Amino acid sequence: MRRWARRAGESASTSGGSMDPRFGWLLCVALGGACAAPPTPDPQPAPVAIQPADMSAPLRPGDLIRLRIWREPDFSGDFTVDETGVVVLPRLGAVTVGAEQPESLKARLVREYRTFLSHPSVEVVFLRRVQIMGAVQKPGLYQADPTMTVADVLALAGGALPGGRTDKVEIIREGGRLPGTISGRMLISRSPIRSGDQLYVPERSWLSRNTAVVLAVLSTVTTLLYVARR
Repeated sequence: MRRWARRAGESASTSGGSMDPRFGWLLCVALGGACAAPPTPDPQPAPVAIQPADMSAPLRPGDLIRLRIWREPDFSGDFTVDETGVVVLPRLGAVTVGAEQPESLKARLVREYRTFLSHPSVEVVFLRRVQIMGAVQKPGLYQADPTMTVADVLALAGGALPGGRTDKVEIIREGGRLPGTISGRMLISRSPIRSGDQLYVPERSWLSRNTAVVLAVLSTVTTLLYVARR
C-alpha cells in the first residue's frame, strides 16, 4: 500500500507540477492506520467428518446430575460429581458414579428412588462440564445439557463478542485442537463435545472487524488525491 501511495504522489506531482507538502503529509496519516495493521484472511480449516461424542462414557469430576422428582422439591436439584467420582444425593447418600455408564446409572437411580417414594416421577439428566474460551462475554466453566445447542452453551457465557465467530467454534481436548469446527446450531448430543473439553470461539479477521475503518481510509485517500490534482 505504501508503494501505491508513493506512485499516487508521483502521479499527482507530474500532472500538476509539485504536490503541496500538506497533502503529502495528510496522505501519509490517512494511510498509516491501514499500513500498520494489514488484514489477514480467516483461516479455513480442512473439512472433516463430525463424529458425535461417546455419550456412554462415565461421568467425570465436575459433571452434574440433575434430579427432578415430582412433588419432592427436597430431593430435587443439581448435584456435582467430586474428584473421586462420587456424588452425594438426597436420601441415597454417597453414590459412586465414575465407573458406570450413564444409561445404567440413570436406571439405577430411578429404581432406588422408587423403593421409598409412592408413584414417583423421576427425571435424571446428566450435564457435562465444559470450558468456554475466546471471544465470549464471560469465559469460564459451565455445565452443558445434551439437549442444548452449541449456541445455547455459549449463551451461558454471556454469548459471543461482536467479533466472535459462532459458526467456527473450535474444540480443544487435553491441550490439542481437534480438526474441523462446529457451528452454533449443532446439538451437544450430536457433537464431538465431551466432558472436560474446551470450546474456543475465534475472532473474525482484522479486515472483517474493521471494514468501516478501511472504507473511511480509502475515502479520505481518494479525496486527498482529487484535491492534490486540482
